[in-house]
Amino acid sequence: MLIVKRMWGRVWLIAGLVLFVATGAVADTSVWKVSKDDDYIYMGGTIHLLRASDYPLPSAFEQAYADSDRLFFETDLGAMMDPSLQQRMMTQMTYQDGRTLRSVLNEEAYQTLTEFIDGAGLPVPMAMMQTFKPGLLISTITVLEVQKLGFTPQGVDAFYHTRAMGDGKPRGELESLDEQISLLAGMGEGHESEYILYSLQDFENLEQSIEEMVRAWRSADLQALEDQFVSTMLEFSDELYESMLVKRNNAWLPRIEAMFDQDGTEYVLAGVAHMVGDDGLLAMLQQRGYSVEQVMSED
Repeated sequence: MLIVKRMWGRVWLIAGLVLFVATGAVADTSVWKVSKDDDYIYMGGTIHLLRASDYPLPSAFEQAYADSDRLFFETDLGAMMDPSLQQRMMTQMTYQDGRTLRSVLNEEAYQTLTEFIDGAGLPVPMAMMQTFKPGLLISTITVLEVQKLGFTPQGVDAFYHTRAMGDGKPRGELESLDEQISLLAGMGEGHESEYILYSLQDFENLEQSIEEMVRAWRSADLQALEDQFVSTMLEFSDELYESMLVKRNNAWLPRIEAMFDQDGTEYVLAGVAHMVGDDGLLAMLQQRGYSVEQVMSED
């Protein structure tokens, strides 16, 4: 489902056409070719929020796209604008039983949150977010904060979803939208105050963190990506790590392996956090006997 450091929500819009210019220099990228015998698929580690200056993308993404017959995303991006889905999303991600942030959070967390929102100059006041569950609250704040830095939801996934629609390439998903909504709605459940306080700490160094994240993603610095996504998640909560990455990766793996039995070539585009670490998709595929090699970019 997404991703700024510790932003676990997903926000999607369409992006425009991008030109890829090769300069002759070869570089590592977050695109991998996974093979078994004579069959292969592509795995692209993505970021869901990017700036206009982050385009063009590394050319390996385009190489994999040109060689693929079908694309698979984390979820059905085309259905995100469905009004009925948006209503269902808000129903699940807001308190419907009389609870509010004021009643759920302890005094320290509520005061810290109030001071942050008042000081950040956000267009959504605290009063309008009282019924937001922590997952929706932190995702909303994150989107508003990164927009100040020039980031938009026109990330890798949205760009290639639009490309595939225009080119008539079939599209699929690894999990349903309802599964993603349920995941986000449950963020911080049972430890709401700790989750809010921990998440707010990140905004103090957001610009530096997001710059490091984009740089690590663009150059496929796997150790840096693992430190940013896996290590920080484990630092906060083993339960969060299990639900956000391990459980979902395990559910996705059979669907990915089934692609090798299909005609043509598939291109899987999912958040780069799902690719790295011992429980990442690449490691799990290697453990099952698949060959994994990086697709180099000529940028």
